[in-house]
Amino acid sequence: MPSVLIVEDEPAIADTLIYALRSENFEVTHHITGQEGLEHFQKHPPDLAVLDIGLPDINGFDICRKIRESSTTPVLFLTARDSEIDQVLGLEIGADDYVTKPFSPRAVVARIRAILRRAQDSTHPSATPSSVTHPEPALLDHCEETMSIACSGYPLDLTAHEYKLLSILLAQPGRVFTREQLLEQAWEDPGSAMDRTIDAHIKSLRAKLREHSVTAADTIQTRRGLGYTLVL
Repeated sequence: MPSVLIVEDEPAIADTLIYALRSENFEVTHHITGQEGLEHFQKHPPDLAVLDIGLPDINGFDICRKIRESSTTPVLFLTARDSEIDQVLGLEIGADDYVTKPFSPRAVVARIRAILRRAQDSTHPSATPSSVTHPEPALLDHCEETMSIACSGYPLDLTAHEYKLLSILLAQPGRVFTREQLLEQAWEDPGSAMDRTIDAHIKSLRAKLREHSVTAADTIQTRRGLGYTLVL
């Protein structure tokens, strides 16, 4: 059974999540304080850690930084803050995903499964040499009416800014967009965001695309010193 460490100081939230995970055959350990959670992680590394950001002693960001000093174990943040800067910071320091409270326990379990699947695929790639050499293109379907994008037939769970960024790139495959161009087109107030905001959202997009993509390469590629481009 996959093991999950939950560090959450609100009993009601923790109990709901623990029940949902154990119902799906996860092995769950729960700690209320950041220090207890960190000590448990160091002694008994889990397959994934779920960290609340607003803990009473050590905040989730600091715990994640400590974890990243010696481990690549996936991390999912739980946060009552919905500000973009907190989400960007979480991704920048090494988190794999974040969920804003209140949330659906089943949705969180689904995200945990997806994160663990991506981690397993990156550790044990199943592609044959021929498929790596001659990958099939990832299929992206964009429905402007419903403002949704599917990858290989699977609808992507995108935030508003992730959707805007991907739709901009998808409209002109192969074109290199600078960070400034993406900010101007995807944000109502470009001055309220930073270049690193784009980088964090691209990282999240790549992870979601990689989950369903049939190609070994990233669909969104970096052009060093220039920006990003979508390759189909």
